[in-house]
Amino acid sequence: MASTSKKTTSSPSCCDSSASATPLPIRRDAGTTSSLVQQDWTAPVPSAKPRPAVDSLPDPSRTASATKTAIPVMLKLQTSHPLDPLSAAEISVAVATVRAAGATPELRDSMRFIEVVLLEPDKHVVALADAYFFPPFQSSLLPRTKGGPIIPTKLPPRRARLVVYNKRSNETSISIVELSEVHAATRGGHHRGKVISSQVVPDVQPPMDAVEYAECEAVVKDFPPFTEAMKKRGIEDMELVMVDAWCVGYHSDADAPSRRLAKPLIFCRTESDCPMENGYARPVEGIHVLVDMQNMKVIEFEDRKLVPLPPADPLRNYTPGETRGGVDRSDVKPLQIIQLEGPSFRVNGHYIEWQKWSFRIGFTPREGLVIHSVAYVDGSRGRRPVAHRLSFVEMVVPYGDPNEPHYRKNAFDAGEDGLGKNAHSLKKGCDCLGFIKYFDAHFTNFTGGVETIENCVCLHEEDHGILWKHQDWRTGLAEVRRSRRLTVSFICTVANYEYGFFWHFYQDGKIEAEVKLTGILSLGALQPGETRKYGTTIAPGLYAPVHQHFFVARMDMAVDCKPGEAFNQVVEVNVEVEKPGEKNIHNNAFYAKETLLQSELQAMRDCNPQTARHWIVRHSFPCCRAALAK
Repeated sequence: MASTSKKTTSSPSCCDSSASATPLPIRRDAGTTSSLVQQDWTAPVPSAKPRPAVDSLPDPSRTASATKTAIPVMLKLQTSHPLDPLSAAEISVAVATVRAAGATPELRDSMRFIEVVLLEPDKHVVALADAYFFPPFQSSLLPRTKGGPIIPTKLPPRRARLVVYNKRSNETSISIVELSEVHAATRGGHHRGKVISSQVVPDVQPPMDAVEYAECEAVVKDFPPFTEAMKKRGIEDMELVMVDAWCVGYHSDADAPSRRLAKPLIFCRTESDCPMENGYARPVEGIHVLVDMQNMKVIEFEDRKLVPLPPADPLRNYTPGETRGGVDRSDVKPLQIIQLEGPSFRVNGHYIEWQKWSFRIGFTPREGLVIHSVAYVDGSRGRRPVAHRLSFVEMVVPYGDPNEPHYRKNAFDAGEDGLGKNAHSLKKGCDCLGFIKYFDAHFTNFTGGVETIENCVCLHEEDHGILWKHQDWRTGLAEVRRSRRLTVSFICTVANYEYGFFWHFYQDGKIEAEVKLTGILSLGALQPGETRKYGTTIAPGLYAPVHQHFFVARMDMAVDCKPGEAFNQVVEVNVEVEKPGEKNIHNNAFYAKETLLQSELQAMRDCNPQTARHWIVRHSFPCCRAALAK
């Protein structure tokens, strides 16, 4: 993931008063690019100062016995922070390294690259980088040691984690590759990586790839019994047919991961020359297809029931209303978001600073957007860590209709498809307004090539209404403060659905995660006069099965903790009503009761709005406790 830059002028609003008249220099790191609408707000890189140094990273367990003497040297420039997403060159090196390690030409040719992602380093490595090599340049991030800190001359090499599927043997392996910054930055990805480890993971199947989706569709549409079944439904042109490969799930031993299987869902457009037609509004039901995705062949087929296709309706298409017989709203006046002095955030590579907040942006093929090293500058208390890592690691969509084919629709959209790999380029339609900082994302494709999603992540500010207001009824005087928030977001498409993931940072110290669902419903067809208990009829012959979306967030919290410390606790809070008696003589008493959750098993809890249940992550020791409600 990287960013690109179109203009290089700076704004006084993005720096302090002492430097407001001087344009900010742009840092262009090897192997990265950056992109910004109208202006670039890249902060200058503080020059490295001579410091005591050693040749390698200290062992955190042994730093207490460090000596006071060290050789003063000039620190070597590090172009990639340990948490920066892999560059395109690094991905190429990792792929070439693993491919070259294949024992035979047949093995190398059968490799399919599912995921190449940064192997995130230990937290003490991140702390060293943030203390001496990269912003925020704060040595206070490191634990105190006897004799003063031992400072390395360089950080350890970055590493990549690769998930590789062997199409010939149907095996999945995970490899760790050590990358050299020199070859990745200056040699255009010349193969000089080193395989640290590689192991086959038994009884699993990795996520399916877009190449497999396309091949599955072609195989099904070329299958003679399938074409005959479509002719029974009045479909002669196979170009109209849409075949969406869905993971088979695990309903019985027949679905065991020893085979790579898919049970596609079938849909059909009405016009081959209308690319914006909503084919999902015409589901084809009654056809059972099972595809062997390893060998790309149909292994089971049955035309079980003839269900009429829902009637065509151009009003269901994606295009503007006037192009399909409808009318769009014409009474909405333009709304302009203008920041004449530029934005208030500062960007240095993937490091962001805004309104006392600081954090790093990451991106992975599975999770999409990742927020690293979140901290808040709290007056005299200085920089206070809040979280080491925030992301959405999984989402599951169970359907509640027991009828075929909907009973098996239970999508794990992150694990089976990848939220990041399906992200949009926001060049093709962006919902961000004002001054925008874009970040690109780099991925491997199925055969090991590198693909880039330009303008994948959007960073911008938003007005968020009133933050605080009060009016004195005696004087009639009123005071109001508007709320500004910083939003980092990306949007992905998984088959019919779109998901927008947003992380909001507020001026009052709040962090909010928001997911917006849009796109198209996954629908079912009905017989004439039929209704379904397990769905809602939305048009003649068409219904939406009932389903849910569960999002799983992974939050590695570090409230007021230095790297490696585990001094956080989770407290559950419920509103309790005081029993009538001496403490509640008026029968009006209630209070917030705190319960410390001491294990993962105990922390398996449900929401309860009746008791206003919520959870607090805070420091374990009251003397340095800072509560963070979530």
